[in-house]
Amino acid sequence: MDRRNLREFEAAARERLDPAHYDYFAGGAGDEVTVRANEAAFGRLGLVPRVLRGTGKLQTDLTLLESRAAAPVLVAPTAFHRLADTEGERATARAAAATETIMIVSMAATVAIGDVAAAAPGAELWFQLYVQPDLAFTERLVRRAEAAGCRALVVTVDSPVLGRRERDLRNGFHDLPDHLCCENLRDGARGDRVRPIVMWPELSWEHLGALRRMTDLPIVLKGITHPADARLALDHGASAIMVSNHGGRQLDGVAATIDLLPDIVAEVGGAVPVLLDGGVRRGTDVLKALALGAAAVAVGRPVVWGLAADGERGVTAVLELLRAEVEHALTLCGCASIHDLEPGMVRRPC
Repeated sequence: MDRRNLREFEAAARERLDPAHYDYFAGGAGDEVTVRANEAAFGRLGLVPRVLRGTGKLQTDLTLLESRAAAPVLVAPTAFHRLADTEGERATARAAAATETIMIVSMAATVAIGDVAAAAPGAELWFQLYVQPDLAFTERLVRRAEAAGCRALVVTVDSPVLGRRERDLRNGFHDLPDHLCCENLRDGARGDRVRPIVMWPELSWEHLGALRRMTDLPIVLKGITHPADARLALDHGASAIMVSNHGGRQLDGVAATIDLLPDIVAEVGGAVPVLLDGGVRRGTDVLKALALGAAAVAVGRPVVWGLAADGERGVTAVLELLRAEVEHALTLCGCASIHDLEPGMVRRPC
């Protein structure tokens, strides 16, 4: 089937996935207000194109933290890819490499980071990390990411506890099937047993300093929604900030990320790149985020829909589709480069 938009990939994925697994990927916390708001907020923004500018060859590539990407769309960290396809994160990484896309590999991946890297030589990989109370184990995770060639750590900071996801509760989905596990959580210091991911309410800015002392990798803080925290992130040496509400999976009722973006961008003042995830479903969404100051966006669920629909080919198709939509919208907006976008090209609701 020739799928022409991301909604059609989601429909195909829903047909193929176990209903409980579809709900795990699609669902959010509470009433899923934030899940819906992330997408709806893009719809309330209007593009204001320029005309007669004689644009020629398009420029969509960029470099983030010394990682090159062909388009301003990253693969966001999402867990449990082997629920969607037997090759799991290996397939996703190969698709990311083929499309020159930065992939942020989840700490909760069902393929170990070293095996993901081995499956896709040349892929630009970053590693998503939940800092664990056992800092020695956290350091071992960091070392594995470094050994795999990851170019940055993406530290999730919005999860002191796990969000209350009612779809999972209703389905009784509390853990992976017996033949799968979070492979990055194997601890050789404890007989190779798989540790649980510990959500840590005591996590603080001081612990970010401890992490900074563990590694020279750039640290991206994922889950920033308040300008004051953006300022603290800069003060504590963050190399980039990702405006994220965890795709609506943590605290329900948080504002849509595209609505939060301008205040974060203003606070950061260009000191570090600002990234965004949450609700991006079209190339026009990408342009709106970039015009409002994001350096790039990350997509999570659409990648999983592609993986479930057609494995590696499905992920490749999703990423190629988004890039094509970005190029098409960029031309219609009278821009030759993603760097030509500016806030005046977006009309925000009064």
